[in-house]
Amino acid sequence: MEYSTIVIGDELLIGQVTDTNSGWIARHLTPLGWDPKSVKVIADNADEIFKAIDEAFATTDVVLMTGGLGPTKDDITKATLCRYFGGEMVLNEDVKKNVDAQFKRRGIPMNRLTAGQAMVPSTCRVIQNDVGTAPIMWFERDGKVLVSMPGVPQETQTMMERSVIPQLLKHFHSDLDLEYRTFVVIDYAESALAEKLEDYEKQLPSYIHLAYLPKHGIIRLRLTGAHHDANVIKANMEQQSAQLHRILGNSIIADGDKPLALIVGERLRSLGLTLSTAESCTGGNVAHVITEIAGSSDYFMGSVVSYSNDVKQRVLGVDETILATCGAVSQPVVEQMANGVSHVCRTHCAVATSGVAGPGGGSKDKPVGTVWMAAKVGDIVVSQCMHLPGERCQVIERATNQVLIMLLKLLREME
Repeated sequence: MEYSTIVIGDELLIGQVTDTNSGWIARHLTPLGWDPKSVKVIADNADEIFKAIDEAFATTDVVLMTGGLGPTKDDITKATLCRYFGGEMVLNEDVKKNVDAQFKRRGIPMNRLTAGQAMVPSTCRVIQNDVGTAPIMWFERDGKVLVSMPGVPQETQTMMERSVIPQLLKHFHSDLDLEYRTFVVIDYAESALAEKLEDYEKQLPSYIHLAYLPKHGIIRLRLTGAHHDANVIKANMEQQSAQLHRILGNSIIADGDKPLALIVGERLRSLGLTLSTAESCTGGNVAHVITEIAGSSDYFMGSVVSYSNDVKQRVLGVDETILATCGAVSQPVVEQMANGVSHVCRTHCAVATSGVAGPGGGSKDKPVGTVWMAAKVGDIVVSQCMHLPGERCQVIERATNQVLIMLLKLLREME
């Protein structure tokens, strides 16, 4: 089966945002025997959308479209699809309830533009978006199908897996049973992990595919299996999952697609331990990702963003002489930051960061990307210096992940 992908967004054309959805779609449909015929990135323009759909339907029976479904006035995709497939814009009560429920959970009032998400073309079948407000719309014409999805990667990718892929397989009469397994892996660069798993991949049955999804020091390994016999695929996926665990051992820190902060939180909760953070170059980002997890108040007590040397000294108790002689970006300073915040917040555990996130501020001895990190559990404090690549935001994200990985390794030793 061949399909076409259309990606909508002016921000994609000018390079302000990178398209990740088309690659994700291809990685997850290819193992199921679905081959991408084309990928086209177009502007938020009605004529361009019309033309792209016509061209895609001329060569394939399935068109997967992402983007252009936000609440802002410049997102015109719904109205354009209504013109293309006919019908009129109508209020979908199920979408309205979904939008209302999501805003109530967030505790914020819903504005007029967001309420408009509940208006959809009468010619589409709505697939509820479990993780966002923009509905997924399924259109059919002359045996061909177009599925319009949000551009937000998390929404598109989550709903593709939960609903769109199974419905595509059912609609086009596939009797394949699907199984997914995800593993969160540390300690490896992508190339090193691929080399480690080379023999493993060679022995995989043809109906099971392994994908590598790296991001800032973490790699998610994803096994996708598709077979006509549900019992066969389930048994083989269990066998291959167990084999991965035997090969990688403790480098697999979680089964399932879990954020690193959630994995750390689960370990802290199970051990009955509390955590605090002392941050300089990460500017509170470690605390941010921790508190994004519901229930983190069970174990997270607080944070000190000690951006200045004065705060490091007065609040965290970092020695003035060490600051003067070693500099803020140094091993003794970051270790004292971890000890200091643990004392101030009265926690069992702590993490600390101090570095040069850039783009300026670097030196010959401490270039941009130099970050010292420390993790503390009880009386044990470990530290390391890393030279992290990328722009400022990437250095911050990488440092955030690395210091949580350091803490996770210390916690693992206690189990």
